[in-house]
Amino acid sequence: MARVRKRVVVIVPTYNEKGNIERLSQILYEQIFPKLLDQYEPRLLVVDDSSPDGTGAIVKQLQTHQADLYLLVNPKKLGLGYAYTQGMNYAIRQLKADYLMEFDADLSHDPAKIPPMLAKLDQGDDLVLGCRYIPGGGIPKNWGWHRKFLSVMSNWFTRLVMGEPSIHDWTGGFRAMRREVAAAVLPGLNRQEFMGYTFQVGFLIAARRQGFRISEVPFHFKNRTVGKSKMPAAYIKTTLIYILSVRLEELARQRYFRFIIVGTIGGLIQLTSLQIMRWWLPYQVATFISIELAILSNFILSNRWTFADRPLSFKQMPVKFIQFNLTSAGSLLIQQVVAYLGETRIGLYPVTLPLTQITLDTGLIFAMIGISL
Repeated sequence: MARVRKRVVVIVPTYNEKGNIERLSQILYEQIFPKLLDQYEPRLLVVDDSSPDGTGAIVKQLQTHQADLYLLVNPKKLGLGYAYTQGMNYAIRQLKADYLMEFDADLSHDPAKIPPMLAKLDQGDDLVLGCRYIPGGGIPKNWGWHRKFLSVMSNWFTRLVMGEPSIHDWTGGFRAMRREVAAAVLPGLNRQEFMGYTFQVGFLIAARRQGFRISEVPFHFKNRTVGKSKMPAAYIKTTLIYILSVRLEELARQRYFRFIIVGTIGGLIQLTSLQIMRWWLPYQVATFISIELAILSNFILSNRWTFADRPLSFKQMPVKFIQFNLTSAGSLLIQQVVAYLGETRIGLYPVTLPLTQITLDTGLIFAMIGISL
């Protein structure tokens, strides 16, 4: 029985690449695709972003002697993300692709790495990244220091913010994936913010969120020899802002992060109210009231936000609030002892104590939340 070969579609977005597209086609069809024929059915899909230099016309000429070369032309310049979205959807629906690849037209990606990346998909990975920042990979030595710094630091920053050190190359566009990955991720990337270069980071974040198995293959990134880079200068700023917003959104869903926010708000309420009331109330009374206000804030926010998945009923609230206050007695007692010792033993005055109170309250409020709710 003949082995069923998997269909691979290499998607190449183009904009003003007339100096590269014919050379790319030649390398793929003469050097790379023949090596794949035993296991795969390779196809090349060019998605031209309405290039004014005639890139699309050159591809049409190449199609006269390449039956498995396909071309999509956007009606106007719509961006990298739009080109990949259109190309992936076409590859899945029309070309019945099993595997999809992202590949740059300027040959900055190493075509020799296509077979090992496909092999990792065969071994069970869902998404394989061509990686510049692991052993065996690299960036051009002749890059200026500022470009090297931006490239390395932007990826390091993304790894740190996203809390995913196992992924080393978040911004690259050299990838291989199963069709299931693209089919699952693309519906969530149909907003305008993903029509440009942010598509790459957005796609990877979405794939990670959905639990797909991600791996990396090292490669050396090469400078283009023909044409100019299309990446806009504002891309890095836009992408970093997007990454921060995504991470904050993820953290906001996590209960421990909500603990921190709720505790901080309570501490600020205590500090502010204490500073106001201490001018017209006895200090100890002002301290007690400010603590009670912080407790009330924490109780309400915990019920409405931190534990929104299991909020208290109206009937439960009076009893739970009393319990919440009782567990606060320890915090109140500690603060009074600290205030007394600070004033009588080491010369601290009440005005210097709110920071200590915030620290104590924040830690103890976390315990109160866990015990009371």
